[in-house]
Amino acid sequence: MKAEKFDKMFDEGQDISEFLDISKAQRPGEKQKHVNVDFPVWMIQSLDREARRLGVTRQSINKVWIAERLKENQASSS
Repeated sequence: MKAEKFDKMFDEGQDISEFLDISKAQRPGEKQKHVNVDFPVWMIQSLDREARRLGVTRQSINKVWIAERLKENQASSS
């Protein structure tokens, strides 16, 4: 398919997903890297309670809260 036809389909709101290979798709700056962090037991217990309450994993809570804090810091330093 030529790019012009693909662009036209996209612009018209047609479903173009069959023409995309998303198996190798990546978001810029979203590459994952594993890190180990040691937390006191009381903190792990609190994280687990909050994770259960929200129905998510401890890892999800950690990622979201850290991301929120980093965004706050970036906004305040701008």
